[in-house]
Amino acid sequence: MQVLLVEDNTLLANAVMKTLKAAGFSVNHVDSGKRALTAIRSTKPDIVVLDLGLPDLDGLDVLRSAREQGFSNPVLILTARDTTSDKILGLDAGADDYLAKPFEIDELLARLRAMERRLSNVRNPFITIGEVSIDTSSHEVSVNGESISTSRREYMLLKALMESANKIQTRDSLDSKLYSWGEEVSSNAVEVHIHNLRKKLPAGFIQTVRGVGYVVRRQAEAG
Repeated sequence: MQVLLVEDNTLLANAVMKTLKAAGFSVNHVDSGKRALTAIRSTKPDIVVLDLGLPDLDGLDVLRSAREQGFSNPVLILTARDTTSDKILGLDAGADDYLAKPFEIDELLARLRAMERRLSNVRNPFITIGEVSIDTSSHEVSVNGESISTSRREYMLLKALMESANKIQTRDSLDSKLYSWGEEVSSNAVEVHIHNLRKKLPAGFIQTVRGVGYVVRRQAEAG
């Protein structure tokens, strides 16, 4: 799941990015409203975490512009403006949630997980397909009820495939979910993660669509 963090406070941004990455999110960061609009148009992040007090544009104007341009994914406002009227303005401008600074990082993570579930139409923390189950609250993967060990990237990749079951995911789209801007990524990184996962999962669980990408199919449609 790719998060765009729009925050001009460098110390806060670095702390939030570190925490979100550790929690399994792919995070990209910009520090101005104009850069935020460019990133939203070009990368279409799954979730935007938006500060309002930006140096060039007010965050509410960024939000309105993004909505007017057709961006429909969840936006969480993260700001020091904490009055009821401020919250109403933010929600009316198109925000899905509003968290005032200072905040507890666990609360931010909980709100992002809730947005993530709504985005993927998952109503509870468990995603189960055939013999494989993921607990998105604890990041645990099990096969036939037996826990298996996965790296952070392997977990993120498997989760991306399972929450979009029956939909083919290209290598580029998976790359964007696993890695943030500026990270060194080998050309076959996704293939390596897929190879490692296949050794731990039932045969044929992750299918290759030659020349396109990868897919996990629900059993009823697996053929």
